[in-house]
Amino acid sequence: MLWVARSRAAVGTRWVLALAALLALSACGGSGGSPLSTAGGGASSGAGGSSSWTPGVFQPSSKYANLCAAPRSGTDPYTNQPYPDLPGSTLDENNWLRSWTHELYFWYDEVQDENPALYTTPQYFQLMKTMQTTSSGAPKDRFHFTYPTSEWESLSQAGVQLGYGVRFEIVQSTPPRSVRIAYLEPAADLPADTVAADLVRGDTLLAVDGADVVNAADQASIDTINAGLSPSTAGETHTFTVEDPGSSTPRTVTLQAQNVTSTPVLIEKTLTGLDGSAVGYILYNDQIATAESELISAVDDLKAKGVTDLILDLRYDGGGYLDLASELAYMIAGPNQTAGETFEVEKFNNQYSTTNPVTGQPITPTPFHTTTQGFSSTAGQPLPTLNLTRVVVITGQDTCSASESIINGLEGVGVTVYQIGSTTCGKPYGFYPRDNCGTTYFSIEFQGVNARGFGGYGDGFSPANTTPAVGVPVPGCSVADDFSHALGSPQEARLAAALAYLANPQASTCPSPPTGNAAPSVLTQRRLLERIFVRSPLTQMRILRR
Repeated sequence: MLWVARSRAAVGTRWVLALAALLALSACGGSGGSPLSTAGGGASSGAGGSSSWTPGVFQPSSKYANLCAAPRSGTDPYTNQPYPDLPGSTLDENNWLRSWTHELYFWYDEVQDENPALYTTPQYFQLMKTMQTTSSGAPKDRFHFTYPTSEWESLSQAGVQLGYGVRFEIVQSTPPRSVRIAYLEPAADLPADTVAADLVRGDTLLAVDGADVVNAADQASIDTINAGLSPSTAGETHTFTVEDPGSSTPRTVTLQAQNVTSTPVLIEKTLTGLDGSAVGYILYNDQIATAESELISAVDDLKAKGVTDLILDLRYDGGGYLDLASELAYMIAGPNQTAGETFEVEKFNNQYSTTNPVTGQPITPTPFHTTTQGFSSTAGQPLPTLNLTRVVVITGQDTCSASESIINGLEGVGVTVYQIGSTTCGKPYGFYPRDNCGTTYFSIEFQGVNARGFGGYGDGFSPANTTPAVGVPVPGCSVADDFSHALGSPQEARLAAALAYLANPQASTCPSPPTGNAAPSVLTQRRLLERIFVRSPLTQMRILRR
């Protein structure tokens, strides 16, 4: 998903979304709010509101902007500007959502116009989206969510999030569930009193605070599991029962939630290819501001070591700043293939063909950036390049939005992309996060397309031998995540397959039968009640800057 960072950062709910907030959503969804129902009150008119509602008639959203049921006071710590909130009501906030959706939502003409006086604001936001599906049967809009502004600002500005420094990976989200430890942040970046170092990649999660992770189907247990996976307060502790790789003896670890700084480029190394060549490897997990300097350092090192190929591991990369994706794509391909080319351009809803409706400026493509954009390096410095004509990308179900843009952008200028792993999440869409009354709303406003005009990967990119076929096929191999080996190890299944495919890019070099996982199927309402989540939609986006 692509989103746009504005002068005032936007936000939404919690890092791990509690299941109760997702009852009305499907497999890959994410959102704040509770199940849809009529509001018992709280929708009275405020300073700019009116209880009247005429279906199909919309006032300008500006009429209701910043009219709040609970106005904030004081100064935003990130902008040093007073909050713009004025006294208002729930109805004002809902009227703003209704008009704003009609103006900017990508599928505005597929939204059922509902009476804003009948719902709480979180409930009403969940109605302001399309209910149609993709060709695979998945909901077309799986990416509609909110965040508290303060949490979003903390992440987007400093790469800080509340957690344990542990990445949990949901291999199977419904009973019998499978939850594994994918990786840990480097010990140097973890708070001094954390015990997350007691965990290792491949650990299987069996219980959280006594609730059975594998088989629990009751709501109380699921709430307990989600609360442990998604801590809401620094200092809170939760008990995890885990089983180490190769062991049949469970053990218990108590983790304390802390503010943890993410390390976007977790691994960079040079491997020896099967033909003896030097192959670069980068494990890139978060496209946040601090990644810029880390990526430059990684590419400088690989260039100095004379690598002739690159394996870019995006299996856990949910996306982030589109400008960073553009920078990395340029550093991979170099100037000969990207000069004067479009990395990505945005298509808005059919009310706007030439003008960006948010900025009011002509729609301008994002180029392949040749210089630093000033995220965590001095702006305007030339970027190093590897000048490669092909690249292997390792993907998984969490490869989303801006990370998918790297694949699509490179293919758009003729760079050969090989895909090893499993189907990506399928988010060619994006938005400008919008803060209103302390909640930042993320609602799809555009689709990103590459230099060839292609952006139709709503069901993801898939290695060509994926069975059953799903999404857009890319040459490569379907290979399941291998939790029995360390990331970056040449013996890890996906990396081993990538090295083999580089040496002989033929389907015959793929593991047989295919072992990867396709896109998640649409869940029934009952199965949705049994689902757990560890990946916030906030970490699965493209971010544009105004």
